Amino acid sequence: MENYKSNYDKFPATSINDGMLISGWDNILDELVDKPDELVVKTGNNIICVECYHGVYGDELINNLKRIPHALFIDSDDYFKPEEEIRKMTQNFMKDDVLFGYLSNLKMEDYLDEARVAELKKQIASSEKTGNIIVFGYGSTLIADPDILIYADMPRWEIQQRMRRSEVTGMGVDNHQDPFSIQFKRGYFIDWPVLDNHKKRLYSRVDYWLDTVKDTPKMIDRDTFFRGIEKTANSPFRVVPFFDPAPWGGQWMKEVCGLDKSVKNYGWCFDCVPEENSLLFDVRGEIFEMPSINLIFLKSREILGDPVEARFGDSFPIRFDLLDTMGGGNLSLQVHPTTQYARDSFGLPYTQDESYYLVDAKEDAHVYLGLKNGIDKDEMIADLERANNNPGVIFDDEKYINILPAKKHDHFLIPAGTIHCSGRNAVVLEISATPNLFTFKLWDWNRLGLDGKPRPINLERGKKVIRWERDADFAEKELVNQFVETSSGDGWVDERTGLHKTEFIETRRQTFTKQVRHTTGDSVNVLTLLEGREIIVESPTNAFEPFIVHYAEAFIIPAHIKEYTITPYGESEGKKCITIKASVRF
Repeated sequence: MENYKSNYDKFPATSINDGMLISGWDNILDELVDKPDELVVKTGNNIICVECYHGVYGDELINNLKRIPHALFIDSDDYFKPEEEIRKMTQNFMKDDVLFGYLSNLKMEDYLDEARVAELKKQIASSEKTGNIIVFGYGSTLIADPDILIYADMPRWEIQQRMRRSEVTGMGVDNHQDPFSIQFKRGYFIDWPVLDNHKKRLYSRVDYWLDTVKDTPKMIDRDTFFRGIEKTANSPFRVVPFFDPAPWGGQWMKEVCGLDKSVKNYGWCFDCVPEENSLLFDVRGEIFEMPSINLIFLKSREILGDPVEARFGDSFPIRFDLLDTMGGGNLSLQVHPTTQYARDSFGLPYTQDESYYLVDAKEDAHVYLGLKNGIDKDEMIADLERANNNPGVIFDDEKYINILPAKKHDHFLIPAGTIHCSGRNAVVLEISATPNLFTFKLWDWNRLGLDGKPRPINLERGKKVIRWERDADFAEKELVNQFVETSSGDGWVDERTGLHKTEFIETRRQTFTKQVRHTTGDSVNVLTLLEGREIIVESPTNAFEPFIVHYAEAFIIPAHIKEYTITPYGESEGKKCITIKASVRF
């Protein structure tokens, strides 16, 4: 890849040519204070509520919002239950585990001190005619009924960066000095579900949306927000990829994705994880960033499709990410929980079934998949325990684990309960069900994490979910390169490549030199360009604008689009291209 010229788009955005975007605090406050329309603050006695998502910098928001003329400023944090009580209320969901908790069923109302809020409401009622009242923070709309509602949102990926830098606290608790894994656990199992459910009740009421992800804040109005949502939901789209280094990370993505070469490595490219990715709106040349999950919450039926929404609700069930070990090392030897274990232990409705598609590989690339035939499982667990508990001891992976050579365009299926990991010198497209936390590490090669500390090993959980019958014979028969040609035509071939019959995701590979017609089949489609510099996605009825996709980019086709075509484009015109498409199997 030394002379590779990257055309990978790291900041895909939906263009909105006639929307409103205001940049910078001075201009934002001018809009709120001076604009002579129905939302005038200066000339009225308004209640202004500013709801926010986890991870915003509260002090920055408060300091600037206080510049609006007001008679009363209320921080909802001051009306939360005491931290000790919130910790007690959430303890059953946190569990005594470094990584894993249980999905919360708490509501925003559970965090507020009911008696103190009732007294505050009386004070607000008596102050309404004396000037503006500003209520800031989580649950502000439960304290007062706003004349103006502003929502300061935050994507989960940015929250995680702020957690790592100890810059934010949990909801109602000051945990910023906790290890990242503990902060993330509280967010994933408790704070984010509570805030998501609360936000769903507010979409139709929000007058302005605030983006404070970067240094310069941006604000759009309700009309611009919904224009962006509608346009994105009615066309192919991409969410904003994010990249992360890893103890085993490689060098391939630096070249292909045009990343910072001074960084030691990149292990992950999360190119389609709508729960965590951002969505960008390009409003007349200015970029507005927000969580892409807003789109799924608001347009779940259109994007997922009726049958998929009926099964998964507004949870986006397919995840694409790239794993780069080119010039790096093996991933941890791991296993994912079975569905029943995920339900019983974590409160999740489904688990992380997945597959590895080899996007690129060196000659010595390999994949660990299943067990060797005839091993003694008790002996293997004893050897894993011995190696994990004694730093000088090495686990003999070749004695127990089925190790397979891996080449470009191989596809390995990994239903939950199957021991697996990608080896060094490969680039894997991981196609999986959405839950993204539930990896039980069994062995990590005596390797330290990027923080210089051993990464958590989950052998006690892992040994409870290993499917011991999934050995080399099983892998060869059911998990390796299960390619079946389904159809072909002039300049194209369609192949079914999986996933395994126990998994709900269907994958199809299309190899083509000419235009290929696709149907969504009443399911959201997620695709990646595996070969070729660029392709163009078009509507046979001109229902959406032509959409350009570059090598290694993942993109989403909403289910309700029904029909679309993909054609080699630009530098790839007339040349062989390959895509892989995932959908939900019915």
